[in-house]
Order: sequence, then C-alpha cells, then structure tokens
Amino acid sequence: MASVELEAKKSIEDLADADLKGKKVLIRCDVNVPLDGKKITDDTRIRSSVPTIEYLVEKGAIVTVCSHLGRPKDGPEDKFSLGPCAERLGELLGKDVKLAPDCIGEEVAALVGAASEGDVLMLENTRFYKEETKNESEFVEKLAAPFDLFVNDAFGTAHRAHASTEGVTKFLKPAVSGFLLAKELEYLDGAVTSGEKPMAAIVGGSKVSSKITVLEALLDKCDKVIIGGGMVFTFLKAKGLEVGTSLVEDDFVDTAKAVMDKAEKLGKEILLPSDIIVADAFAPDAKTQTVAFDAIPEGWMGLDNGPETTAEQKEALSTCKTIIMNGPMGVFEFEAFNKGTFGIVDILADLSKDGKAITIIGGGDSVAACEQSGRASDMSHISTGGGASLELLEGKVLPGVAALADKE
Repeated sequence: MASVELEAKKSIEDLADADLKGKKVLIRCDVNVPLDGKKITDDTRIRSSVPTIEYLVEKGAIVTVCSHLGRPKDGPEDKFSLGPCAERLGELLGKDVKLAPDCIGEEVAALVGAASEGDVLMLENTRFYKEETKNESEFVEKLAAPFDLFVNDAFGTAHRAHASTEGVTKFLKPAVSGFLLAKELEYLDGAVTSGEKPMAAIVGGSKVSSKITVLEALLDKCDKVIIGGGMVFTFLKAKGLEVGTSLVEDDFVDTAKAVMDKAEKLGKEILLPSDIIVADAFAPDAKTQTVAFDAIPEGWMGLDNGPETTAEQKEALSTCKTIIMNGPMGVFEFEAFNKGTFGIVDILADLSKDGKAITIIGGGDSVAACEQSGRASDMSHISTGGGASLELLEGKVLPGVAALADKE
C-alpha cells in the first residue's frame, strides 16, 4: 500500500528557517482553473495553494509558482496564459505577483535573480513546452536552473511523472511537500489505510470501466459500497434485469457480476438503487417517471436515483464513521435528475457537520455537486485532484510524491 511511503515524506514544516530564508523556491501548484475567456469561474485551486505560499513568504523565501493550464497543443496560446491566475493569486495574497514571460530561459533567471525575500513570481504555463509532459531531462534542467529547492503542492498532478512534478526533484534538493499535498495524502491515504470503521464508499459516474480498479480496491477496505450513476445499469444487467435504453457497458457485465460475487464472499454490502428516475430521452426537459429498479420500461433510460433509494442510503450511512465519495448518483447537470446526487451530498454533509463521520469527496463531478449544493464547507475534506485521488484510493504510488525527500 502507498501509505508507508507517504508518511515518510518531508513537508515544508520539516525544513528549518535557515533552509528557506533568502532561498529561491520553486513551488508546483495546481492552478489549472476553469476560465470563461480571461475570467476565472472557480478559483478553488488557487485559494488552496495560498497557505503554503504565505508560509514560504513569511519565512523570507523568494517564491516562484509554476503550473500548467489546459491542454495547449503547439506551443504558447494566449487563451492558456497564466496571466489571470497570477492576477487572482496577487489579490488573494494582497501583493503583486509578477508573471514571467516564459517558464525557462535567461529572462526567467533574471527575474528570479532580481527578486527580494518575500516576493512571489509565477512562471508561464509549463505545458507550452511538450517536454513538460514528456519529462525530458534537458527541459527539466532548464526549469530547475534558477532555484535552490522545490515544494510540490499540486496534488491534482501528483499522479503524473512530468518535468514540473517529478523531474525537477532530481536537480533541486530538498524536494518537499506543501500543506495542501500533505493534507490530501493524510485524508485520502489515511482514510483507506486506517480509516475508522464502519467505512463506506460511494462510487458513482457513468462507466464501470473507469472505476473498476478503485471499486475493487475499496471493496477490500470498506464495509459498504454504494453504487450510483450510469454504472448502476451494468450491475442491474449483470443481475439479469432489463434496463431499457439506460447506459450499459456490455463488456463489463461479467466484471460487475464478479464484483458482486466478491462482495458476497467478503461479507461486504453492495447497495444498488431500489427505485430509479427514468426519462424518455437524455434531455433536461424529457418526460420522467419513478419506477422500481426491476421495472424500467422499454425505451426509457435511468438518469437518477429515486427518493426511496436516497432514504435507504441515509439509513445505510447513518452508522458509518468514514465515508469516501467519488462520482455522482445521476445526471445532476440537469435539474430534473439532480435529487439523487444532492440528496447524498446532504446526507454526508449532515453526518460530517454533526461530527458523526469523516467525509472525503474526490473527483471533479462530486466536488462540483458539493459546491453547487452549497454544502462543500460541511465536508471533512474535499480533494483537489480527480485522477490523483482515484489512483491513491486504488493504492497506487504517485510519482510526484514518491520523488520527494524522505524524512530522516
């Protein structure tokens, strides 16, 4: 399991003040935020990186932030410039954050060299170079050149061995974690390896294929697994039921059956919906009806959990002490099909708020649902990394974490 490795990694708190004062620190943050033109529509990821940056500033470091944004294809593209991110970070820090014109080169080195203790700079998008994702050593060396040490605070990209997440650790010593990365590891990895029992996992989303490894890993750890979203219908088909025109992955019907058999052998509980909201089309204004799980009409598709299912989920989760949610219960983007997802979000938020359970939310859609329902602040922990949280829950070692310095 990954945890042994994670607990042994150094964080910025393990560094002495002398290690930071006047030192040129490269910090990898994840400021890959959604933009509408040049306007940031959700600054959560930028806000999440502020505590580590402020800590470094207070210790007298010269702080330079690097990150990617979007998926630029062939070199620099204005729409993927980190300009809006530098501006927003400056507002949050209450100080000017200068954006470098590039992420490597003499101009960058000159800017970093001219900076004073407590200054914060931001490099331009690292993915303007293909060498970033390829982790090419020549590029890595150029990226690391102006700096003394490295802090990784980008959990969202820790599962990728890129130049700015893993490569630079070969040139910058020490390489340590920031507060956000350390918190993510503590919650996500801690929950899976040593979370208080009974433990439940809520696994939703459209496809069994994308969640099967995490589902199997969680089945070993959890007492109860709630399955929601489009993947429900592959499981119902595995039980020999008719599912109308609902989404089914025929190649994974046998896999779903094997998961249910495994759960039975382990004495674990798998909860599938007892009632389902079905529609005559995949559209926000489709005709709907609520039917039993084994009575989906021909030509109709399941798009959300029914109220009976939500009530059963509330009962099942009421005794759990640790709950991990990854994926929505239905097509919550459409108002007619958001009650199942928002219902379970409310259940978790109430349990967490009352101190009855540790609740951990991972995956972009689950996080979005928590934000939209206004209950995000009631959860114990909301993860900033979709793919990284999935891989950590599967028990994989994340390259961006493995590369950090070990504690003495």
